Amino acid sequence: MAVYTEIGDDELAAFVAQYDIGRVLSCKGIAEGVENSNYLLQTERGSFILTLYEKRVREADLPFFLSLMDHLAVRRIPCPTPVHGRDGVALRRLAGRPAAIVCFLNGVWIRRPRAEHCAQVGRALAEMHLAGADFAMFRANDLSLAGWDRLLQACLAEAGTVKPDLGPDLAAELAALKQAWPRELPRGVIHADLFPDNVFFVGDKFSGLIDFYFACNDFFAYDVAVCLNAWCFESDGAFNITKARALLQGYGKVRSLTEDEARHLPLLARGAALRFLLTRLYDWLNQIPGALVKPKDPLEYLRKLNFHRAAAAPSAYGLD
Repeated sequence: MAVYTEIGDDELAAFVAQYDIGRVLSCKGIAEGVENSNYLLQTERGSFILTLYEKRVREADLPFFLSLMDHLAVRRIPCPTPVHGRDGVALRRLAGRPAAIVCFLNGVWIRRPRAEHCAQVGRALAEMHLAGADFAMFRANDLSLAGWDRLLQACLAEAGTVKPDLGPDLAAELAALKQAWPRELPRGVIHADLFPDNVFFVGDKFSGLIDFYFACNDFFAYDVAVCLNAWCFESDGAFNITKARALLQGYGKVRSLTEDEARHLPLLARGAALRFLLTRLYDWLNQIPGALVKPKDPLEYLRKLNFHRAAAAPSAYGLD
């Protein structure tokens, strides 16, 4: 369960009293996610999500995330919207942590996504990219090349305990990516973490996007590459080209990838795989005592990385 910080009843009541959402009826930890402490909050006015921001989330970045959700919601992108207090403020502190309340979004995430779900995810991602075009705030992607380097250095000494020679392998991969990483691709606001548990469906129909706490400005095609990693591999590690084709076609119905974006897709997919491999590896090696969170297997992303290394062209992803 992703709860790192416990909340006392009295301090929760005092916190909620700053909003016009009625008294607290219940507050239960949510067994999803690994970055923040999340609670399902029930009040006299309905259901909400209360988040206490932990770990990698910098307090200085929170206005970007919350303002982006407000911006996207106005442009009809279904996503949670921050609840502003009576004083107009959405971001506060609770139990010594930055905290915010957002509206509850109906739906559930799909445990076994099919191609039809992937097509809807591709479309929703492209719509989000276009909707963010006039968002005025900027946040650099701190989990791109420089961030990967910092993570790798923090993991190198113990990486071999997870797999022999893992450290040198990742160091060589990062060096290759630094050499070949593109500089001029279409860019804007991206989600950067659009895994299945961050996309809600009602039945088989897309209902919304959640968890914008890695959102930043970067290449649109990198966001697509994150989705290829997150949505298009089966539980046995096999890549499902049918799902990839559906995702890319869904995206293309709203925003077409340029020739340069398509050409760089295998490289960007390698980068996305390395990003999640490194964050998982760091969490695996730096587990928080007492936290009710099971770290995810970093080697899942080594297997994905190896697939992308072997992908010679965009056709490996079903892109004509």
